[in-house]
Amino acid sequence: MKKITPCLWFDGQALEAAKFYTSIIKKKSKILSISRYGDTNSHGPKGSVLAVTFMLLGQEFMALNGGPEYKPTPATSLLIGCETQKEIDTLWAGLISGGGKEVQCGWLEDRYGFSWQVAPAKILRMISDKNQAASDRVMAEVMKMVKLDLKTLEKAYRGK
Repeated sequence: MKKITPCLWFDGQALEAAKFYTSIIKKKSKILSISRYGDTNSHGPKGSVLAVTFMLLGQEFMALNGGPEYKPTPATSLLIGCETQKEIDTLWAGLISGGGKEVQCGWLEDRYGFSWQVAPAKILRMISDKNQAASDRVMAEVMKMVKLDLKTLEKAYRGK
């Protein structure tokens, strides 16, 4: 077991969600295991999915069918660092498919209510640059965008 494995809470859609995420984020992604409710659990019918362990980009996650008590909140989000605009576009389209919604500044909410940040991998370097003017220009552009545009951010960073 990894030292830290994010656990995502679902109300019956854990396996569906794990399949959805691994179908969109394909690199180093797969379902690792499925556990099912047995006789001693009262939260789900015997044989129904309790939890799914899966991997996205080499990071392990658990999807738990915990019930309706808790819902996702944007206070916790999943950040994906992308190398190209094509990767940003592909992941963005996939994650909002089937009922997700665009938010702003590179954020979206997927069909299960989880918040994702789909951003250029280099954005953290750009917004934390010692050249505060370059960092400010990038942040000013980010604040205008919904889905992030890598070329526009790179131009802002260079001051062009």
